[in-house]
Amino acid sequence: MSVEVHRERICANVRFRPMTLADVPAVVGVERASYQFPWSEGVFRDCVRVGYLCRVVEWEGAVSGYAIMSFGAGEAHLLNICIAEDLRGCGVGRKLMDYLLERARRTGTQDVFLEVRPSNTVAIRLYEMLGFKRVGIRRGYYQASFGREDALVYKLELAPPAAGPKLP
Repeated sequence: MSVEVHRERICANVRFRPMTLADVPAVVGVERASYQFPWSEGVFRDCVRVGYLCRVVEWEGAVSGYAIMSFGAGEAHLLNICIAEDLRGCGVGRKLMDYLLERARRTGTQDVFLEVRPSNTVAIRLYEMLGFKRVGIRRGYYQASFGREDALVYKLELAPPAAGPKLP
């Protein structure tokens, strides 16, 4: 099977669904495998409990990624997004971002904000491809092995929603 066919098969077979409290241990597993300074299980549980838009990426019956977005005052804030290592580079992150942005549009959200480590060049490239513009820096925002790392702040101004089916 060619790499391109494999990528298409993965993208065609992932699904996004609401994160439940029962998913949190698997989500934490993806988080810990991906980040040196992961969020705690309690933070993920709190995000589900307070009603943030929490979605998991499911592939072949397993939690293989997630995203958490908060909404308020006409804005959305992408708090955390991660794809398991074995699905990276297959377009799943792009597909998840498209899903999240469409959800934000349908709520009437005008602007989406996110922070990203300057060292995360793959994510930065994706965000910029999606139209996000760098609007600032948060000094010492992230924990890092060398002390603290800045966060680049990005903003996307959303167009009004397109007509279409309701998303879950």
